[in-house]
Amino acid sequence: MGARRVTAAVGLLSATLFMAACGNGGSGGGGNSATQGANARGPITFVTGKDNSGVLPFIADEWNKAHPDEKVTIKQQSDQADQQLSDLEQHFQAKDPGYDVVTVDVVWTAEFAAKGWIVPLTGQNTLDTSKLLPATVKSATYGGKLYAAPYGSDGGLLYYRTDLTRTAPTTWDQLIADCKGKTAKGTITGTKPACYAGQFAKYEGLTVNAAEAINATGGSIVGPDGHRATVDSAQSATGLDFLVNGFKNGYIPKEALGFQETQSLNAFEAGQLMFMRNWPYAVAVLNGKGSKVAGKFAVAPLPGPSGHGASTLGGHNLGISAYSQHKATALDFLKFIESDAVQRNNLTVGTLAPVLTAMYSDPALIEKFTYLPDLLKSIQTGVPRPITPYYPGVTEAIETNAYAALQGRMTTHQALSNMQAAIKSASAGG
Repeated sequence: MGARRVTAAVGLLSATLFMAACGNGGSGGGGNSATQGANARGPITFVTGKDNSGVLPFIADEWNKAHPDEKVTIKQQSDQADQQLSDLEQHFQAKDPGYDVVTVDVVWTAEFAAKGWIVPLTGQNTLDTSKLLPATVKSATYGGKLYAAPYGSDGGLLYYRTDLTRTAPTTWDQLIADCKGKTAKGTITGTKPACYAGQFAKYEGLTVNAAEAINATGGSIVGPDGHRATVDSAQSATGLDFLVNGFKNGYIPKEALGFQETQSLNAFEAGQLMFMRNWPYAVAVLNGKGSKVAGKFAVAPLPGPSGHGASTLGGHNLGISAYSQHKATALDFLKFIESDAVQRNNLTVGTLAPVLTAMYSDPALIEKFTYLPDLLKSIQTGVPRPITPYYPGVTEAIETNAYAALQGRMTTHQALSNMQAAIKSASAGG
């Protein structure tokens, strides 16, 4: 899941266009279906999160040069996953034909597919997935059908200060031990950096961090069916305790209760953290102009209780809206997104994890991006967040109760018990 970076001039749909589409009782109204516009071509709009990586201008320019009669307009949403999802749900419910291609976080696939908001990539819409990382294809699949085109993968990584430690810790205990004498306890405002931070504000990023801690100790959140709640267990308690005790014992600074991806990245970039959990895109930012840690950090797999931990499988895919009137063009755009040119630019410009398997063994890329083998391991062994049509209710249960535990307002066991009950309720439609 990643915050997506500041950008170039790309087109924004106006509120007027949206209202007009919502009020249109003809071709743009309630008569739309997954088959309407299946063979039609024309201009399309690509809706995606804020481009903090700077890769969208290349995508727009390359596509529009090759398709002057089928140009793409890119609408950027906010950089908050929760707000992106709300925006997409609103437009899908309005059957808005102005959202042709949409970015689908890997955990939204089930909901969008189950509600018929994106078209299955089968039949005449079939995509060749033979060159893609299997994990990315799985993340875009629901009910045995592919519903989205893998666009960018993601795996959680540990960033560490090479001027403070020569090697990365492989266990939680080693991480804590490495911080002793080199970091300030409980805050980032001291003369020494704080020990460790991830994303612990009450938002989707906390679900990711909590899931990584729980999965690392053998716990789980839901069963394989995506319905049965399994989070209230001794294994889950051991995992969540790593984070709860971090705030209690000071190896996670209190300020991290407000950290989303940007805030944790800013703190590490400013030299205020020794260790940080974040996504691959952070490499480009940390090596950028003005970074106090440029040339002083490295990347490694996340630590766990007794060895390398469990990364949450992140990433984004692209789906074709069921209400698009130019689905043939949209399908070609999906194929373009998976091309070598786009995937290579995403990596070299934005340090976004590619979905093409061959890129992880490309000697020239490995020489420039030395962390690629670790990233591949993170993706291949990553654990997806719960795959369920009720994901919004499940993640709310995790965020709300994990946050209360991190604040010290609730014990770990009470938080997990509350999560269990709330997930049961969400899965039952309550």
